[in-house]
Amino acid sequence: MKVAIFIGSASDKQVMKEATEILKKFNINYISYIISAHRLPDILSNTIKKIENEGIDLIIAGAGLSAHLPGIISSKTILPVIGVPICNNNGLLGGIDALFSMVQMPKDVPIATVGINNSYNAALLAVHILSIKNKDLKKSLLEFRIKKRKKLINEIEQYL
Repeated sequence: MKVAIFIGSASDKQVMKEATEILKKFNINYISYIISAHRLPDILSNTIKKIENEGIDLIIAGAGLSAHLPGIISSKTILPVIGVPICNNNGLLGGIDALFSMVQMPKDVPIATVGINNSYNAALLAVHILSIKNKDLKKSLLEFRIKKRKKLINEIEQYL
């Protein structure tokens, strides 16, 4: 199992860090790229072809402002793409512009989209998708969910 993570700018690295932590937690290999869909479209296209040949199973793409990166990637591959709308210090609209550009994709170019700056959920969704065909990963995911549930119950019991 292998995931490719794309971000459009080095300034988005911090937001995507949680995605890498979740993938590591579940022992999922990943490779990261910083490629602007607008400034380097030829390099993006070539990289997508390359990762398809390398056996990547899924793509997580984070982008802010116009946030075209996940959609452009989806238009060039049939690999599942999970989009992470990013709001960093440059965003005047609080990431809503990036969110809308991802959830309003035209028919035939789908991307799954998580909440603004929520690369954690993007990686967890990737784990869910990959666990469909991997029994060990599915077992790890179920154990993860049980631990999270127990932790929440313990926190609630402190207040009862």
